[in-house]
Amino acid sequence: MADDRNGRDKQARDAERRQQERDLATELERGDEKEPPVEAAELGDFEAELEAMNFPATGTEIVAALGDRAIESVEGSYTVEDLVPETDEETFDTPAAVRVQVQRPTVAAAMKRVVESSETLRNTEFSWTQRKAYEMTFQELAAIDADDDDEGITAISDWIVDHIGEKEKLPTSRAVRRQAAKFCRANGYQVRVDEWLGI
Repeated sequence: MADDRNGRDKQARDAERRQQERDLATELERGDEKEPPVEAAELGDFEAELEAMNFPATGTEIVAALGDRAIESVEGSYTVEDLVPETDEETFDTPAAVRVQVQRPTVAAAMKRVVESSETLRNTEFSWTQRKAYEMTFQELAAIDADDDDEGITAISDWIVDHIGEKEKLPTSRAVRRQAAKFCRANGYQVRVDEWLGI
């Protein structure tokens, strides 16, 4: 491979794709769910419908094909359209990637809002690592305020969307973590410095 800008860009894209695959494998193997997962029996029919689709598939294609499909979780009922960003920029390489997305419905719904809001920005790339950092922040909030109807997730997703609208750029993952930590402390949740939100 040539040592020029195109070659370096391809190497960076390949490295990001490999990281996505590792993250997906970790998500699938993880047994200590912070948010109650969607029941496996509920995903049986949904997964069969997913398998019938051609992958990779964009969020727009998945919503067009399965958008009104209901997913039941411990937290309530959601449609695929509620959980998958309806955009051509969001690509799912396998049915398993979609399954990971819908298994944490409150986090997925928040990320959908953020991803769709980020599309209003010009010349801004929402990288995989930044998305994962946002997701980890939402997952930590789900674990911290599990009894409060995900008030923290709603507050931080609102803050991110407002930040995008006002500043016309994505907040850094560190700024999102800092805002989540402020929310937690203001609402009486202890955040230790050795935790993800401990900024």
